[in-house]
Amino acid sequence: MAEGPGSWRDFSPARNDAELARGATGNFQGAADTESTGREQHLGLRSMDPAWEEMRGAVAVAEVEEQFLHLAIRKQVSYRKAIAKSSLQHMVAQPNPALAMRSDSERQIRSTVDWSEAAVYGEHIWFETNVSGDFCYVGEQNCMAKLLQKPLSRRKCAACKIVVHTPCIEQLEKINFRCKPSFRESGSRNIREPIVVRHHWVHRRRQEGKCRQCGKGFQQKFAFHSKEIVAISCSWCKQAYHSKVSCFMLQHIEEPCSLGAHAAVVVPPTWILRVRRPQVSHFSSWGSFKVTTLPSVSSQSFCVCSFSLQNPLKSSKKKKRTSFKRKSSKKGAEEGRWKPFVIKPMPAPLMKPLLVFVNPKSGGNQGAKIIQSFMWYLNPRQVFDLSQGGPKEALELYRKVHNLRILACGGDGTVGWILSILDQLRINPPPPVAILPLGTGNDLARTLNWGGGYTDEPLSKILSHVEDGNIVQLDRWNLHVEPNPDTSPEEKDEAAADKLPLDVFNNYFSLGFDARVTLEFHESREANPEKFNSRFRNKMFYAGTAFSDFLTGSSKDLAKHVRLVCDGIDLTSKIQDLKPQCLVFLNIPRYCAGTMPWGNPGEHHDFEPQRHDDGCIEVIGFTMTSLAALQVGGHGERLCQCRQVVLTTFKAIPMQVDGEPCKLAASCIHISLRNQANMLQKTKRRNSMPLLNDQQPVPERLRIRVSRISMRDYEALNYDKEKLKEASVPLGIIVVPGDSDLELCRTQIEKLQEEGDGAKPKTVSFQRLSPKWCFLDSTTADRFYRIDRAQEHLNYVTEISQDELYVLDPELVVTQTVSTSPAMPDLVDSSATPPGHHFAFPSCSSSPSSSPAPSAEPEHCLPHKDDLLIEAAKSGNFSKFQELHQAGRDLMVRDSSGQTVLHHAVKSGSKDIVKYIIENAPSEILDATEEENGETSLHQAAALRQRTICHYIVEAGASLMKTDLQGDTPKHRAEKANDPDLAAYLENRQHYQMIQREDQETAV
Repeated sequence: MAEGPGSWRDFSPARNDAELARGATGNFQGAADTESTGREQHLGLRSMDPAWEEMRGAVAVAEVEEQFLHLAIRKQVSYRKAIAKSSLQHMVAQPNPALAMRSDSERQIRSTVDWSEAAVYGEHIWFETNVSGDFCYVGEQNCMAKLLQKPLSRRKCAACKIVVHTPCIEQLEKINFRCKPSFRESGSRNIREPIVVRHHWVHRRRQEGKCRQCGKGFQQKFAFHSKEIVAISCSWCKQAYHSKVSCFMLQHIEEPCSLGAHAAVVVPPTWILRVRRPQVSHFSSWGSFKVTTLPSVSSQSFCVCSFSLQNPLKSSKKKKRTSFKRKSSKKGAEEGRWKPFVIKPMPAPLMKPLLVFVNPKSGGNQGAKIIQSFMWYLNPRQVFDLSQGGPKEALELYRKVHNLRILACGGDGTVGWILSILDQLRINPPPPVAILPLGTGNDLARTLNWGGGYTDEPLSKILSHVEDGNIVQLDRWNLHVEPNPDTSPEEKDEAAADKLPLDVFNNYFSLGFDARVTLEFHESREANPEKFNSRFRNKMFYAGTAFSDFLTGSSKDLAKHVRLVCDGIDLTSKIQDLKPQCLVFLNIPRYCAGTMPWGNPGEHHDFEPQRHDDGCIEVIGFTMTSLAALQVGGHGERLCQCRQVVLTTFKAIPMQVDGEPCKLAASCIHISLRNQANMLQKTKRRNSMPLLNDQQPVPERLRIRVSRISMRDYEALNYDKEKLKEASVPLGIIVVPGDSDLELCRTQIEKLQEEGDGAKPKTVSFQRLSPKWCFLDSTTADRFYRIDRAQEHLNYVTEISQDELYVLDPELVVTQTVSTSPAMPDLVDSSATPPGHHFAFPSCSSSPSSSPAPSAEPEHCLPHKDDLLIEAAKSGNFSKFQELHQAGRDLMVRDSSGQTVLHHAVKSGSKDIVKYIIENAPSEILDATEEENGETSLHQAAALRQRTICHYIVEAGASLMKTDLQGDTPKHRAEKANDPDLAAYLENRQHYQMIQREDQETAV
């Protein structure tokens, strides 16, 4: 966290000591040089004028005399002044002084990087923040909030992490504190001057880690509200020192910066040049008038004019107007090609410069936060928001950078977008692309080991993985569509499209059942966007459409309307025998948010294991049975592996290309290999933590204690590591080899749980972990981080733990019970959690070891009152029910038999009330049981054969494994009600819940 320095005299004692020591040795000249040079070059405002040079010398002499005469005054100069002077003075050339002449009316608070000619050198990039513990960086003397004695809005700089009040931003310019420079000017006073990057020192009131000089920590007691400066850190390399002369010495101000642990991927500001606008010339028959426009950021322009006479006799022999037009058009073309910035990389064979593209629309609000974090770790001019014009201009700008790498932050569609632009630009060799998955799906990211979604892994670690990733190839396939001339008139559909939404695919191309579901969802969302503003509602509609298609069999005749030829072999008869409802042409092993439809052929000699770089595409058919089996680890019907496909359709059929759906008219579709893209695959790395400088030899065997942390404690104490460790509950000790990865540790922990099943069920150490538990990384300096389940094989246990291994159990919370002391909390299932402590993780466990122990009283977490609400649910009066709830009635009410309003809404068959309860009540109502038969609302809906209501409750997260007092699950109740289709649906979802291992942030 970045804090301000307070007053100008904060560091006067330290500066006094340093300068008195220098005075004792007679080194006043060096101090004078430092003072004068800093003043003239302060924060990038160095002049090019020779007169300025003369004045500089005079100032230097005056400064020397002043130091002898006014030593007492000089003792009050702070470190802050020296640091501010050094921030930007060593770039090769500084902006024109006119840069500082802009009027206040022209200034604006920028939240994006300015790539225009008017870009300000050292400009901050501000984002709104609501942090209250951070003091304004300008200090109390200049703080407007202190002056006005009222709270003001705050902003935080993404690049240097200082926090100021919005009205105090102008005060930063008065105290001359600018952000770390992201570029340099093209002109130079001295071409041979070495180009180096200097530190950008910032004062901090709070600082993580340890001092680079003395090795001691920065934390102090009651430091949260302390106004004292505790550290000085560099915004580039992140080195930090104590704010005292014994740790931070004056020579640190002038030394070059290494750019820190990620120097290999950071684009140095010395590589990015702002260039002058080209000259514009006009000619006439009698002479030439030349106007040269010099670069200026202000509204004024500086022009140098020259006029020269020509011989009129010679000029009369020329075609004047033709010459004039030719020269003008040439200059105009040069102006059109001119860009304010160019990249001039220095030869550096070990560097792997990185471009980061972030899609802020992916993953909720994750994208915006990730942009800010990357601007802190990298140069802000190598981080791009894709909503601000796409990736093309950035790729054109950096196309000549050697060893360039790209990080795409978004979904698979974002990756495809970037790969298509790389195709257009024909960059040779094409830079490899890594993926930081945001949002849902992310099958390509899963294939390349980047996981199914971003949780909270440190971005520093991700940068290390991008730097060390292996370059692999990804096949990309062309889709060429032609109308089918043999289509009968009755099969023509006027509403059908004549081309696909994309003509290239990276993941898959499919037609039939899955495409129909996706198309209906997209069409409904376009028609009524206001009804699809909730992720929960989107999932409900999506699943409802799939359920409806499943029951109606709308894609069952797919085989009658297609002809398939693969590598010249006609497979149409094979398709007609199989009668699939979905055909998938798959390029990568993953499909539909992580499933593997090709599976492992094993001893099946007709097929090879699937690869994403073999130039072959896998053709798979799905019946409804194999689609259901896919969710529980099964695979589809393997048809062939081929290099070319000709697919002919005889009627309009729903199709989708990498998730983009359409209804395509009868066509002939040719699939052929387009090219291979370079991708980065995440690999297991031994030294993924830059913080661990003193690597110890790995022991042969590790004896390590495993402790569990509840989600409630994790969210409340995440930034207090010591308290979080104290809140953890020990599970036991495992013994593993020293080079074990987390997959092996997971196996040992599962064995530890099995051994503890015979212990007393109320013993904390032997409470079973829920199915969604994950490992925590406890080695970072600031907090704990979750490890993606899909990436456990890429992490060594020694990388994420030191003396204890921590796991997060998201479905269990810690409560206090009468039978245990406060020091030994019990772990109970989230279904018994009070509404105030509700977490949005659907419960799917009903085993005796994970369910709460029976109590002498019924579940009193649900109040017995509000009879009017129950009556409205019984009668199915939705408007009355909604009115009562909005008036303050509790949706968790129960009647005398223990039935909830959801039970009564199911019995009345009111779909609107059921949906309203699901959307507004805590999720524990889904698995609440009535007292007489132990039935949940899902049991009753299944018994009444209410398919739509069953679907609503299942998709909301109700447990399908919960049994009533007779031992029946909802599937058994549907079978007893003679509804085999509903029973099959419930059985499929029950199996899915049993094996589900989805990521915390990604919905499947």
